[in-house]
Amino acid sequence: VVTSGLCTGCAACIVVCPYDVLRYDDTGGRYKPFHIEAEGGAEDCTRGVKGCTLCTRACARFREWEADIDTYIFGRDRLDDEVFGVSQQVVLARATDPVVNEAGQDGGLVSAILIHALENDVIDAALVSYLEGDGTSWKAVPGVAKTREQVLAAAGSRYTYSANPLAYGEASAGGAERIALVGMGCQASAPPVMQARKAGKVARRFVLTIGLLCSKTFDDAIFEELFEARYGLHRQDIKKMNIKGVFQIWLRDGSYHEVPLKEAHGWTREGCKSCPDFAAEHADISTGGIGAFADWTITVVRTDKGREIMDAMVAAGVIEVRPSTDDPAAVELMRKLARTSRRRWPETAVPGPRRFAVTAG
Repeated sequence: VVTSGLCTGCAACIVVCPYDVLRYDDTGGRYKPFHIEAEGGAEDCTRGVKGCTLCTRACARFREWEADIDTYIFGRDRLDDEVFGVSQQVVLARATDPVVNEAGQDGGLVSAILIHALENDVIDAALVSYLEGDGTSWKAVPGVAKTREQVLAAAGSRYTYSANPLAYGEASAGGAERIALVGMGCQASAPPVMQARKAGKVARRFVLTIGLLCSKTFDDAIFEELFEARYGLHRQDIKKMNIKGVFQIWLRDGSYHEVPLKEAHGWTREGCKSCPDFAAEHADISTGGIGAFADWTITVVRTDKGREIMDAMVAAGVIEVRPSTDDPAAVELMRKLARTSRRRWPETAVPGPRRFAVTAG
């Protein structure tokens, strides 16, 4: 998976490895696991020779990964018209708490879900991303949220990569038995594939997955080589970023700037170039800020667990929802972007993901 270019860098293999022989390299735009020299180096694994297969069982790009997860979660393979995955409901949603709404991205839904789950004894901790240090480096790093304050500190979007599953060890060491994962499709597929392939106690602790709609992430070098070099926008001055057809950048001095998205393509992270999953198709709830309404999140409720949480939050008044028919263009855009991502999947790999690129309307 790693040498073929299919690896997305989700780090699930590292999290489940019981022998601590894998490490993670996030330098120079790599974002890939590697095998330590003391245990066979890059070409071998002394534990694998002895029969350990946990890393392959946790890998959401290994062999027939998509069919494995679809069957496990939904009890069936997806239909040809389910290009953005199996779903029970698609709605627009946002947090009602103005603090949560303001702190979050596109309505603060993800933050609202995590706060609700923590405060109502659904989860003990969530694996999220934070900005390193004081936030001015804009380097995203994995972390654990166990309180409302920590959730809000992690709110907002980063468009460089953070392998959030790497925070599992911290959460587990802190006593968390019920863990939520927030991540893009590449990461959202990790818990169910671990569960479907029986990848040990790590799999059992994941009880909720929130997926983030994602076309791609970017290498950290985009700050110096594009934003600063071409537009004079220094990373330490950036307060907030979003993507709405263009890179939207707000600075700490209150000014607003746009960078054409096509100019950013050259900094696409390597692990994203073969990823077929735009819509986080194996999460319990998938969310994204696409469509006409900037303060509402398009929300795909996929599992019974996802529906149970959304219904409880509506009943408690912590979120409000409106039908997706209020913004049909957003649903169509999700379908289009999902189909585009499907075309990335190499023809030399297992054929499953590519069939939706051709047959979906």
